Amino acid sequence: MADTMQFDLVSPERSLASVPVREVRLPGSDGDLTAMPGHAPTIVTLRPGMVILVGADGATSEFAVTGGFAEINQDGVSLLAERGHPREEITQEVYNDMLRDAHRTKRNAEDRREHVGEEVVTAAVKLLGDMQALGTHIGLDPNQSTVPD
Repeated sequence: MADTMQFDLVSPERSLASVPVREVRLPGSDGDLTAMPGHAPTIVTLRPGMVILVGADGATSEFAVTGGFAEINQDGVSLLAERGHPREEITQEVYNDMLRDAHRTKRNAEDRREHVGEEVVTAAVKLLGDMQALGTHIGLDPNQSTVPD
């Protein structure tokens, strides 16, 4: 079994990472998951959270994602994020913008409850909660966000 695998992370705006890694920790919508070389092939739906990479030298790097999908296969992990940023780029202003989007999604689901169903509303509430937890985890204040527009 190889010591490393390829990891690629892209968002609609840009490619964020393409590096060999020993391990990738993913915020799965059904629970957190760690992928390592030789992991069984799978596709993981992501929730808002931190993607943590452990490089061949043991150094870690972190990326905040708002959701997306990760494909794990024999060659490595390919992650397509709805929105992603390296940890060091997540300022309070960037986080507030991400949180406003989550508030907007929740409000739209609640307004259309009769048409979309309770499961969609519940998912939107969970998304908002995950976004708030992401900010708290990285030391940002979810209460600084202005009222959603």
